[in-house]
Amino acid sequence: MTEGAPWKQRIGEILSRRKRKVVTRAGFRPAAVLVPVYEKVEEHYIVLTKRTSWMQYHKGQVSFPGGAYDEDDGDLEATALREAYEEIGVRAEDVELLGNLDDQATLTSHFIITPFVGAIPYPYDFRVNRKEVEDLIEAPVAALLDPACFSTHTPDSEGRLHPWSYYRCGNYEVTGITAIILRQFLDLIFS
Repeated sequence: MTEGAPWKQRIGEILSRRKRKVVTRAGFRPAAVLVPVYEKVEEHYIVLTKRTSWMQYHKGQVSFPGGAYDEDDGDLEATALREAYEEIGVRAEDVELLGNLDDQATLTSHFIITPFVGAIPYPYDFRVNRKEVEDLIEAPVAALLDPACFSTHTPDSEGRLHPWSYYRCGNYEVTGITAIILRQFLDLIFS
């Protein structure tokens, strides 16, 4: 990020200056995720989760806190905030929403995911819901920006490469839609 404006204001400005891609597909359900970001000693971190193996969708995958839209939510922003609270205990009043990234369609589970970028305070007393989240991952942006951390091809269990974005973050593999959302965020904000 460039020097000058405080980091939250700068992210908000970058996200507001662009035309966001909105996806609509018949038969796909709306969902939302929160891309939580915080600053610690002038370094930025992104919060991810590793889903438990007994979740209905995307078992064991690394993802952003989020899930399916519920009519009681009213809108997708409320969905992202509700899910972040349910999964990792981040209260809506502690999130400063900064903007959106492009919608993404999941072909396996038939969701249209709207990502919301939100700043959270540091330190934060996360309350992990162990029914949904196996691990909470606080990923340093500097590590994610390391070219050795990213590949445009994902290896499968037999070592074959497929043309999907892939991040290696410590002991975690970030693939699929989460990797696409992460890549867009990093390219927009930190390139």
